[in-house]
Amino acid sequence: MAHISPSYLQIGSTVGALVMALMVIFVRLKASDRPVTIKKILIPPLGMSTGFLMFVAPQTRISWLWALAAFLVGWFLFSYPLIRSTKFEVSEGQVFARRSKSFVVILFVLLIVRTVLHQVIDKYVSIPQSGALFFLLAFGMIVRWRIFMLKQYRVIEAAGELNGKTISPETPHQS
Repeated sequence: MAHISPSYLQIGSTVGALVMALMVIFVRLKASDRPVTIKKILIPPLGMSTGFLMFVAPQTRISWLWALAAFLVGWFLFSYPLIRSTKFEVSEGQVFARRSKSFVVILFVLLIVRTVLHQVIDKYVSIPQSGALFFLLAFGMIVRWRIFMLKQYRVIEAAGELNGKTISPETPHQS
């Protein structure tokens, strides 16, 4: 089996992360032109959950404490800017994600932070373990963000603003 230098793996993972970030930006900007649905909110974290299969490979395994820490950092720290920049609006009885000018900036800042953290973490764990840690961080971030989106969607739905219905004066509006 051919040996790949760790520096090439590091460069490859950084370039891969940059490409993924650009794809996410492109997809998110295109998605803001289409209505949001529960299915569209839930599919990304469900699809991403297949990444847990990486832990079948022994070289990606990390301690439970590290795994929990990575997930919680994503949950509490990295999801916050995404939550703050996500706003919904109702138009013609459908929910749309309003484009945020800060969303692209937030994604690039998260990418930079991730790259810097990678440099630090790679001194203590192998590259596959580092990938596992960052997967858990990203999963925690995405799950919390999508739960927030689902709650916001449900508030709009409960207010009767979907499918052409409007809020009547008798219907309490939840904020």
